[in-house]
Amino acid sequence: QVQLEESGGGSVQAGGSLTLSCAASGSIFSINTMGWYRQAPGKQRELVAHITSGGSTNYADSVKGRFTISRDNAKNTVALQMNSLKPEDTAVYYCNAAIRTGIIVTLRSYWGQGTQVTVSS
Repeated sequence: QVQLEESGGGSVQAGGSLTLSCAASGSIFSINTMGWYRQAPGKQRELVAHITSGGSTNYADSVKGRFTISRDNAKNTVALQMNSLKPEDTAVYYCNAAIRTGIIVTLRSYWGQGTQVTVSS
């Protein structure tokens, strides 16, 4: 069993900052890409940012220059530093990780339960 536990969501005024954290635990052999997705009401889930085990990052155009993703491979954690938040960043944010639970086990995608981020104008 693998679990992804998120923390750090909340409410903030426009221009403020929040940091989301996610810790993976359980029967983990290796973790490939880790990332954050978000889903606003009535919209599809979208990629916010992801980071490979080697540290390469990719961001959605809407958050470039404002959000920073980082990870600690030793602790199996990933964080998302969100600055200059806008009302349109309001959404449920989900942690995602591509995890292998054994040496010959296929890579599988795991999701956290989601954490609400609300940005007021």
